[in-house]
Amino acid sequence: MNSPYKIAIIGGTGKVGRHIATHAIQKGYHVRMLVRNPERLLFKNKKIEVVKGQVQDIDSIRELLKDCKIVINTFGQPTKGEQIYSKVTKNILDVMKDLNISRYIGVSGGSLTILEDKKSILNRFGAKIFEVFFPKMMQDKKLEWEILLHNKHINWTLIRLPFVKDSLKSYQIMENLTDMPGTKITNQDIATFIINHVNNTQYIHKAPFISN
Repeated sequence: MNSPYKIAIIGGTGKVGRHIATHAIQKGYHVRMLVRNPERLLFKNKKIEVVKGQVQDIDSIRELLKDCKIVINTFGQPTKGEQIYSKVTKNILDVMKDLNISRYIGVSGGSLTILEDKKSILNRFGAKIFEVFFPKMMQDKKLEWEILLHNKHINWTLIRLPFVKDSLKSYQIMENLTDMPGTKITNQDIATFIINHVNNTQYIHKAPFISN
């Protein structure tokens, strides 16, 4: 396969992001990544275009997204410090609108609960634990969800994840729209799922749970 599409990856230097970049290249996509310190990049590939910048800077986002058709956001918000994930997502969507880019795939945690969910008692308890111990982070995740809901002109998908296991192995991927089907997933399988859904309309304007 040789796709003319260029994919912008935010969070591409993280444990999941680098696997997404690799999978995208294998599928024939062109890849552009936003990197704060390119000189510290541990993995390099001549097929990956690196844009130096910071995710908080909307001009860096604009430079990253130009000429791209798909945006994948795996930026990892730390549990401590200022919660900026919703702000980053809003900036990305605003730039996408300006540049007429329609496809966005982001990730969140399984602790995010939305109106349509039918979580098990155990998963409801787990989500409540996050609410108690990480209230600012959960408030920011909910704000991001509201931002997505108000951007129907973007073909977005928000993938909700359980515990992420760093592994080169691949397993069966389970999917569910209303409850987390398992407790963990490998970063390889997250990358596989995301790249396989770049042109898949199944989860447009939805937030599926995935796990192994």
